[in-house]
Amino acid sequence: MMLLEPSFVTAAMVDEPSGSLPTGSALARKLDHHVRLNGDERATLDRCLGRSVRRLAARTALVEEGSTPSEMQVLLSGWACRYSQQPDGRRRIVAFYIPGDICDFDVFLMTAIDQSIASIGPALVAGLDRGAINELALTQPRTSQGLWWESLVSAAIQRAWTINVGHRSAKQRIAHLLCELHTRLAMVGMVDGGSCDFPLTQADIADACGLTSIHTNRALQEIRTLGLIALQDQRLDILHETALADLGRFNPAYLQIRSAQPPGPKSMIPIAV
Repeated sequence: MMLLEPSFVTAAMVDEPSGSLPTGSALARKLDHHVRLNGDERATLDRCLGRSVRRLAARTALVEEGSTPSEMQVLLSGWACRYSQQPDGRRRIVAFYIPGDICDFDVFLMTAIDQSIASIGPALVAGLDRGAINELALTQPRTSQGLWWESLVSAAIQRAWTINVGHRSAKQRIAHLLCELHTRLAMVGMVDGGSCDFPLTQADIADACGLTSIHTNRALQEIRTLGLIALQDQRLDILHETALADLGRFNPAYLQIRSAQPPGPKSMIPIAV
């Protein structure tokens, strides 16, 4: 993984022709964990998502702190993060977004955005304005209910991150983050045999876990040495899922997974935390 500190830039987003954009299947899959959408509901959701679509380059600001956007941003492809830039130049990441995630549920309630949102790699983003949200609320109550549930899950993730950074060791923090992201990707069908895309740098992980890049590098090497993960060419392979969850004290209940299976047998791999 890269060790360079990434920088985010402000760049104009490019309009994407509606005929070439992917469907909102990732968001629909997420909502299916809360409500079951039928074909008409999925088609309406795709149509609303297709009204305003932008393509972003890597490390591009989507929403800047202090701005007043008029749309909720839905990630159709790629990864993004929410972050705060400190006066001394340090960055703190408070959320990662993957396909199907809504980046800013509070956009219609705040007079100004209190943190910035930027792409990690190239990304495709759809905007839902008040008109689209009102249409879904009036004509697609189950979709609206699913979005409401998703906002509660988003808040639960924030609480889990607070506990993770405040009460766990470096290895535990990183293990918990890897488990969460892997589980969220599985929820939208983006995990294949335990393997998933993973475009984050060590600096990204460090800024999300409240660690230095050097400390993050050391902790990742220790997790690798335990044989729990493999990280190469922007791919994450979780080799021992139960053992990694044990290390990070990860319980996916806060993600509200409808089809979640009961935890498997405890790993026999000895783990030092």
